[in-house]
Amino acid sequence: MEYYNYIKSLHLIFVITWFAGLFYIVRLFVYQIEANEMPSPEKEILQKQYKIMTYRLWYIITWPSAVLATIFAVWLLILMPAWLQMPWMHVKLGFVVLLFIYHFKCQKIYTELQNNQVKYTSNFMRLWNEGATIILFAVVFLVILKNAINWIYGVVGIVLFSVLIMLGFKFYKRIRNKKSD
Repeated sequence: MEYYNYIKSLHLIFVITWFAGLFYIVRLFVYQIEANEMPSPEKEILQKQYKIMTYRLWYIITWPSAVLATIFAVWLLILMPAWLQMPWMHVKLGFVVLLFIYHFKCQKIYTELQNNQVKYTSNFMRLWNEGATIILFAVVFLVILKNAINWIYGVVGIVLFSVLIMLGFKFYKRIRNKKSD
């Protein structure tokens, strides 16, 4: 089992790049949606560029990272099957399922935007971006604390932090709207 730490390191690297891809793709969705509201020719120029950027991010970084993180996670569970008996691992795997649901929903949004179907607002996408953040916090606290209960404090903290960010965003938007009037 001398290669265990290599497998664990590779798993962590691909989890990090997967999350980076998820964070950035939703930010690009925000820009794509906002570009859709711009006048021509700016709208078409930006949409074309964002489609290229999202395609590369999604299929060259995010999807491969998700697949490789999963492969290395399964490998770790094969090496350490006792983890599957631990309550914190059950909760973590629940969050991993939520992460895959989030990922597949991002795939759906990606496909819609690539087909010029805008079904969400940029404000919705800003809120949607917090989903991956909450999952990340929950999983990190679970893995570090190895406790199925104490992770709640970390998640509550990030939810409160997210609420503060959104309140700050709304306050900034109000100020920006007053300046443009």
